[in-house]
Amino acid sequence: MPTPRETRQRAAIARVLAEARGPLLPEAVLRRAREHAPGLGQATVYRTLKRLAEDGELRAVRLDDERVRYEAAGGHHHHFRCRGCDEVLDVAGCGLAPPALGGPLPAGFRVERHEVVLIGLCARCA
Repeated sequence: MPTPRETRQRAAIARVLAEARGPLLPEAVLRRAREHAPGLGQATVYRTLKRLAEDGELRAVRLDDERVRYEAAGGHHHHFRCRGCDEVLDVAGCGLAPPALGGPLPAGFRVERHEVVLIGLCARCA
């Protein structure tokens, strides 16, 4: 039974993001979530995404095109964006440590996190 804050719509949105292979645009979340919650509205999706991100259950991701995508909160990873079809996929693993980030940092600087976005063509578009 859903808790008061967990409606059928919220559960459908969370499920879609948990099953996604990468961060999704709100429009994609809406389209996929409607399979689980017919009648789901655009305003509900945007409001729910914002609330889930504020609660730390989702992460807002901004890639090179600056559109906000959302993904389930999880461990550190990078992203690949296909410039053909615009699909974004998670890329597991990270071998980057501060020395690999372009050399020594200026005195007093400390790396707290980093983002890497790989851009190219997916297998379908290549």
